[in-house]
Amino acid sequence: MNAVVAAVGIMLILSLCRVHVVAALIVGAIVGGVLGGLGLEGSLAAFNKGLGGGATVALSYALLGAFAVAIGKSGLAHALADRALAIVGKHESQPGGSVKWMLIGLLLVVAVSSQNILPIHIAFIPLLVPPLLYVLSKLNIDRRLIACVLAFGLVTPYMFLPVGFGSIFLNEILLTNVAKSGADVSGINVSKAMLIPALGMCTGLVIAMFSYRKPRVYDLVKVDQSKAASVNYSPLTLLVAGLAVTVAFVMQLWLDSMIIGALIGFVIFSVSGVVRWREADDLFTEGMKMMAMIGFIMIAAAGFAEVMRETGQVNTLVDASAQWIGNSKAIGALVMLLVGLLVTMGIGSSFSTVPIIAAIFVPLGLELGFGPLAIVSLVGTAGALGDAGSPASDSTLGPTAGLNADGQHNHIWDTVVPTFLHYNLPLLGFGWLAAMTL
Repeated sequence: MNAVVAAVGIMLILSLCRVHVVAALIVGAIVGGVLGGLGLEGSLAAFNKGLGGGATVALSYALLGAFAVAIGKSGLAHALADRALAIVGKHESQPGGSVKWMLIGLLLVVAVSSQNILPIHIAFIPLLVPPLLYVLSKLNIDRRLIACVLAFGLVTPYMFLPVGFGSIFLNEILLTNVAKSGADVSGINVSKAMLIPALGMCTGLVIAMFSYRKPRVYDLVKVDQSKAASVNYSPLTLLVAGLAVTVAFVMQLWLDSMIIGALIGFVIFSVSGVVRWREADDLFTEGMKMMAMIGFIMIAAAGFAEVMRETGQVNTLVDASAQWIGNSKAIGALVMLLVGLLVTMGIGSSFSTVPIIAAIFVPLGLELGFGPLAIVSLVGTAGALGDAGSPASDSTLGPTAGLNADGQHNHIWDTVVPTFLHYNLPLLGFGWLAAMTL
């Protein structure tokens, strides 16, 4: 058996059996390395060599975690939740569906912003969603629609906009790993490569709004009407938070570095006194812990990909695949997207999927005659596929954590299945279209 196939298969099986992803990646890499002729020592050496490839991404995530905790300390997220409740209360008596669409629009804007302008990822959900559940239930809004709206905002920005988490995914992970695997990405506009797949996500959102347009009744007695734990904030703390977010956003655009942007943002919170000096170290550590698991998965995935390259069996797999596919670009693109879907569903993270599949897909794409832009689109889409539909993904776990605060929202049937159907199927179609036209 090909060592690469064996390694990916073992990693997926262990992940689906709920073995921790980091452990699954290590075991898969070692088994693949041994089968590929590297031996135990050679496999470990190659794995250690590749670990450095994920260090920048892991550090970016750690600093974003610290920045997110500082934003939470300032009360900005709580102020946003309070303001949202006030707006809803003011317009609640208005006839028609204006309040419904106002709520949906609010949640969509906040979810999109959480990936770039206000890079706190899913941290906003437990602050903003539970206080709104009573209004959502009173209006009989189907929570499956809200889950789809939140998942759209958590996934689409990073796969299309090279800012915030998008900068990490598109520049530091996607382009870096495609280039490392042998494709020339100089002069590539990554947003152009991902535009058509992003339109697939938009199509899925529109379909979801149609699918879940009918009222759905919830038990108001069970709805938790209590607001999130109160945090003291003032106009000054909100002003400092706004300044820190703005400066961090500008710095990441100017220097093309999430690390520097997040670090400067945290420093502003510390210098201003919003985060007290004696608390700064603990808060910084707390934020890094929040993102630690994602960072370690990224590092382990980079080591896994390096072992696959060192075995030399990627080219063997590529040649065999090209013969099996019959040098058909159409079939090749579809197969690569389906494999990407399977891997991401198993791992639960599109960020960690890309280093693994790029090592295989880039040589295969070149062999089949795809251009660099199409290969970037293929690898990026294959990585993003499954993120919205994986039971272990932040994009599904986050929405469920907020919507199930009263026990009336099932993770699998109300979040995972709806997001899988409404996003992965359009993304498959639009990703395939992008590969064939770019």
